[in-house]
Parts: sequence; C-alpha cells; structure tokens
Amino acid sequence: MATFPILLTPGDGIGPEVMAEATKVLARIEKRFRHEFVYEEETIGGAAIDKYGVALRPDAITKAKRSAAVLFGAVGGPKWDNPKATVRPEDAILGMRKQLGLFANLRPVRINPHMINESTLKPEVLEGTDMLVIRELTGGLYFGRPQKRWENANGRQAVDTLRYSAKEVERVCHVAFQLAQGRRKKVTSVDKANVLRTGQMWREVAVEVGKLYPDVELEHILVDACAMYLIRRPASFDVIVTENMFGDILTDEAAMLAGSMGMMPSASLGKRRKDGTGIGLYEPIHGSAPDITGQGKANPLAMILSSAMMLRLSLGRNEEAAVIEAAVDRVIADGYRTPDIAGAGTKVVDTVTMGDLVAERIEA
Repeated sequence: MATFPILLTPGDGIGPEVMAEATKVLARIEKRFRHEFVYEEETIGGAAIDKYGVALRPDAITKAKRSAAVLFGAVGGPKWDNPKATVRPEDAILGMRKQLGLFANLRPVRINPHMINESTLKPEVLEGTDMLVIRELTGGLYFGRPQKRWENANGRQAVDTLRYSAKEVERVCHVAFQLAQGRRKKVTSVDKANVLRTGQMWREVAVEVGKLYPDVELEHILVDACAMYLIRRPASFDVIVTENMFGDILTDEAAMLAGSMGMMPSASLGKRRKDGTGIGLYEPIHGSAPDITGQGKANPLAMILSSAMMLRLSLGRNEEAAVIEAAVDRVIADGYRTPDIAGAGTKVVDTVTMGDLVAERIEA
C-alpha cells in the first residue's frame, strides 16, 4: 500500500465546499487502488486573517514542505477586500508559491465534446481544442521593483517594473518543452518582443532552450495576436508558455472556451525529479465565488480535476488520474450539470450530488 502525505488548504468562500468533494473522490481512489492519502489541514487566506492575523502561517509552510502536494481551495472575498490593507488573503497563495519554489502554473484547456454546443463560440471553431497553457509565476510586473505610487507637482504617479532573468525564462521553457514531448510536440512561446526588452530576451531564451528539444516544434506569437487566435483558432495550440501577466490574462480567456471556470483545474510546479514528479500546488481557477457560497451551486469539477493533476504530476499516478478524468467525462456525458454549466435538456444538480456522481463512477 502506497502512502502519500497531502496538505489540504480549503480557504474561503466555496473553497471548503469543493475541497470536500475532491477528497470524497480521492477516498474512492484509495479504495480502488489500495493507496493511503494522509491529510493535514491548514487554515489560510481570509479565514486565517480572522483567526491568526495573517493569511499564511509559518506552520502552513512547514506542513506543505513535508507533504507530497498541496490541494488549495480558494482565498478572498468582500470581507477582506480592502486594497489599503497590509495583510490580504491573496498573500496565502503568493507566499505558498514562493516558499515552495513553484515557478510554473499549468492550466489545461480541453473541450468536452458533450459540452461543445454550450460554449459561446461555434462548435466548428472549438472542435479539437486541447491545450496546456504554462504561465511563469515568479517574475514580471507582479514582483519587479520599484513598484510604488506617489504624488508630486504633476499629480498622481505610479510605476511597476517588468523584470526577468534568463534563468527564470529558461526553467519555465524547459517545463513547456518537456510536457510537449508527451503531447503533440508543439510549443507556442508568447511574448511582446516587438516592444518590450524583456520580450526580446524571452524569445532569445526560448529559441536556445528549443534547440535542446529537436523533436518539438517552436513557434513565436505576440501576445495580442495570441489573444485573437485563442478565439479564432484555439485547436491550433498544443502547449503555450508565457510570462506572468500575459499568462494571467490569457489563461482566463482560454478558460472561457470550455464554458465555465468551474471546469478548469490548475497546477503550480517547481523543480522536478528525474521521473517528472515533485511537489506542486493544485487549485481550481474559479476563486472563492462569495456570491454563491453555502448555496450548493458551486461546481466541484475543477477541484476534482485538480486532484487528478496532483496524482499525475506530484504522485506519479497516471492511471489513477485518468480514472478520475474519465469519471468526470462520464458524468458530463450522462447529462449532469451544476448551474454554471447547465444547458437545455441537462440535469441540474448541487455541489454534493455532483461529487457523489463522480465518486460513484470511480468504482465502475
């Protein structure tokens, strides 16, 4: 029996609701494959601010570092939405990524054929879409210095600094090429090399790394063109790799191809072992959704699919991951939907029922 230590950080809003459904599904995986998932739990985000005065305690980092992976719910909400606050719920996710050395955020975007008619785009545009978007997490505008606001005789001023090192670009590009080798062997590097010096360096480094993977095709696209092509020809992409802010924007756009953020899992990865595994943080991209908290409307599928990514990328359990993904596909094929993805003729169910339906199909 294999044993895997996992840290659960449910967080705020619908985070605890969807986390409960993911662990329900993982319990069925334990039973079917004779594994043992040993959980620790930590309060983070707004809930931790209320309880401890900080969004992320040192104890949480200690627990994370002795775990094989972290399952992360969501953080934030109107209660803590004060831009002048010195402590914010988002400090939890940023702090966890930094302390665990996570630098690559992965967001898969696959169009379920049973939902293709429910997207806002034409089915013929979406058909065949199956991409992986990789966003660099440690550099760029969000972390560059100086970063400040001030006021002088010319009025209010502000500055953010876009900075990257070649090493930061190199390591995330390696992740992209390595993952592309197991897919359709194509990497699209997205930059703004026609305007930004960082974009020019990004493109140079992508080319250098690409030479080490001669079996993978490399193409370069400017970020504004990429935003257009995601809507016009999304099926042309395999693996996209880009910098922090561009990736933040493009991944939310790409998520809408599938119809709802409630379907979109993600992984944040750091240095990998030779077998491709390593600690990671896995979370749905939908956020805390305070407007539907406690109403049974939350879609748990993104959290459940995030747990499948955890099994594959941190625990090296590809078969178990595939079983969860297949179970989700069967539930969708059988016509069950939470309100965010409901369409004509579908059977609308609540959060707990959706988790039950997926768990039942793990046994099949």
